[in-house]
Amino acid sequence: MPKILIVGGGYAGFYTAWKLEKWLRSGEAEVTIVDPLPYMTYQPFLPEVAAGSIEPRHAVVSHRRHLKKTNIVSAKVTHVNHAEKTATITPPIGEPYEFKYDIVVVTAGAVSRTFPIPGVADQAIGLKTIEEAVAIRDRVLTNFDKAAALPAGPERDRLLTFVVVGGGFAGIEVFAELRSFATSLLTLYPEISFEETNFHLIEAMGRIMPEVSLKTSLWVIDNLAGRGAQIHLDTQLTSAADGKIELSSGETFETDLIVWTAGVMANPTIVRHTDLPIEERGRLQVRADLRVGTEDDIIADAWGAGDVSCVPDLSGGGVGGNCVPNAQHAVRQGKLLAKNIVAVLRDETPVQYFHKNLGAVAGLGVGVGVFQSGNLAITGLPAWFAHRGYHGLAMPSWERKLRVVGGWVNNVVLGRDVVSLSATANPRAVFEEFASRPKPPAPAEAPAAAPAAKAPVAPRAPRAPRKPTVKAPAANAAAPAAKTPLAEKAAAEASASK
Repeated sequence: MPKILIVGGGYAGFYTAWKLEKWLRSGEAEVTIVDPLPYMTYQPFLPEVAAGSIEPRHAVVSHRRHLKKTNIVSAKVTHVNHAEKTATITPPIGEPYEFKYDIVVVTAGAVSRTFPIPGVADQAIGLKTIEEAVAIRDRVLTNFDKAAALPAGPERDRLLTFVVVGGGFAGIEVFAELRSFATSLLTLYPEISFEETNFHLIEAMGRIMPEVSLKTSLWVIDNLAGRGAQIHLDTQLTSAADGKIELSSGETFETDLIVWTAGVMANPTIVRHTDLPIEERGRLQVRADLRVGTEDDIIADAWGAGDVSCVPDLSGGGVGGNCVPNAQHAVRQGKLLAKNIVAVLRDETPVQYFHKNLGAVAGLGVGVGVFQSGNLAITGLPAWFAHRGYHGLAMPSWERKLRVVGGWVNNVVLGRDVVSLSATANPRAVFEEFASRPKPPAPAEAPAAAPAAKAPVAPRAPRAPRKPTVKAPAANAAAPAAKTPLAEKAAAEASASK
């Protein structure tokens, strides 16, 4: 039974495994998916998670709950040696080990692309993971709490200034959602006025949202300006050291939150550690049928899809002739990839990927949205409903759809949940502060000091010999004792013998 290894459990990887479970016959192949995270993140919902409109757990899809027939490994694939059909799997605990496969599917996704701007690596936060979205939400709420307790001044201004870098779809959506979120918080913080909250979006190009028409993008700029948000076009971030923003226009201000959405790049953990072909922009070279290789050269038993791959866009609508890295392509590529793998296993011909962009839809805060399809543009409340309807249906599995839609309904009745859980970053802090600890052992007694060495004594001079002395009998010495009769008799006998 051939072993299929799926590298990455994001959009493309999850949908590939999900559909393989549906279309593979029993015993036809064994599927293993490897990802360091146990879930797939539905990234179009990250701006709403950051704005408190969606519960974070509702925006992710559990691998183990929805992939019933797939072997799930929570680890990283750190090397792919397709020449020997082995992958190095590095678990969070334990030693790396080799995994033998027959077919490899590379769907490792993308990560935030940054530039060596001072302060960005230390101060900014991306918007590619659910953890980042939660951290952004908690930072906004925590800053409001801190600012409400401070008098007017530079520190209060810094806490209430929020910056987003990048004017693509992700950047505009999170920027607009945070502006909407902050406005809704003002009713709960009477100490803070609307004029004290400052929102800046920095875009190096001369326009925002290239996926929509210029007219629609200008409407978005005007709408955000009317809501108290400022967009800096043709402007680059030159420094963010210590939270001090310096722009190419010469403007400077301080902030406590910088959200970076200025592009993505293929996951370097994979593309830099494999013998599979990589194109000039650092992505996996993939054919239109999603097999790795070029039109003239096919790498057998290797497939790729999603943001990590450079897939030709046969509709003619891509950038440079290739599909742009977004969820719309990744989901559809994952579904087709599963079909093509099954087709090749059954000696059938795989199908080429073709998808013509149906349009773009974005949420710009509660009640405001934008939709573009060809020359048709819809803005405002109707577009907001279109945005929520589309993504509500696109969320995989009915279990997830119901949770998301149920959360939206709850927000209509109860409002957004505005509790910051920033303390989860250090959950043991309070416990450690008050926990009883054993007393330190008493210090051991110091050993007795050794006696000091005596100074050498000089030898004494020899004494003169003493003269013998004769002791005279004492004047009062006792007289000799009187002899007894027996003694006298013995003396007489001694004398007679002589």
